Amino acid sequence: MKMPEEPKQAELLQGTLNMLILQILQQGAANGYEIAKFIEHRSDDLLQVEHGSLYPALRRLEAKGLIKADWRVSPTKRHARYYHLTAAGKKQVLVERSRWRMLVQAIARVMRPI
Repeated sequence: MKMPEEPKQAELLQGTLNMLILQILQQGAANGYEIAKFIEHRSDDLLQVEHGSLYPALRRLEAKGLIKADWRVSPTKRHARYYHLTAAGKKQVLVERSRWRMLVQAIARVMRPI
């Protein structure tokens, strides 16, 4: 019998990317590339963020007033949009963290051996 393989990458649950972006921006302003690399690094490369997911999420968060962006020169001397939390975004991080804890606890209860 072949054992199931451990996934090399995980897919993000709906809405999780927004939470991760807000969490990262608590540390300070970052551009999209830096946000994606931070998620990959902190997850030991388990989570890979595609540009096709990241930039629409950044636009949605900006439209909701949770983040703001401005143009700056990156360390590689390129112009890049740098995102930072608004006051509403700082409050939303706390809400998202609380929801995440409840979700993790609920999933853990369901996944316990019967």
